[in-house]
Amino acid sequence: MSARASALRPGPARVGIGGPVGSGKTRLLEQLIPRLLARGVDLGVITNDLATREDAERVRRSGLIDPARVLAVETGACPHTAIREDPSMNLQAARELEAAYEDLELILIESGGDNLASSFSFELVDYWLFVIDVAGGDDIPRKRGLGVMQADLLVVNKTDLAPYVQVDLPRMLREANEVRGGRPVLLTNCALGQGVDAVVDAIVHDVLFAR
Repeated sequence: MSARASALRPGPARVGIGGPVGSGKTRLLEQLIPRLLARGVDLGVITNDLATREDAERVRRSGLIDPARVLAVETGACPHTAIREDPSMNLQAARELEAAYEDLELILIESGGDNLASSFSFELVDYWLFVIDVAGGDDIPRKRGLGVMQADLLVVNKTDLAPYVQVDLPRMLREANEVRGGRPVLLTNCALGQGVDAVVDAIVHDVLFAR
């Protein structure tokens, strides 16, 4: 259980989704939304981009969730600034969702694509997950970035690509577990939804049940 999730901060729980560009954060978000809604979770979404609202528009057009429940934050700077050093824009967006939907239980906050050193402010989220992908190389865990080491949950995505990019997936998983010191690691193929149910289980158990 996340220490932050157990602190019972008032209002809906907030879960961050971070990771490098192209790791599959938005695709994971699109897979999480219908599964969480199917479990009866009252949900809102915030997406971060540098200077566009592209990810938010993509999610709104998906038909997976009421478009009004998806807000966009244009960070205008390094992506990690808006989720760590100065999360005020994301906090404001969260307050807008809370004001609009009184039964809101969970807000998913997708970071803009960032590097392995990105992390979420404890002020912003109760729990955060970090997405890396197999195509980025099986040496990512050995680089010991903050996201890989400190996230509440590490998601290793695009497992189907391992044979095509000469990645030793069992070694990558083993080394990820070694550097994370017991924090959970899950494997997904978000293009097909494989492994996503386990991510939902983690969010429901570690965040929603913990509150």
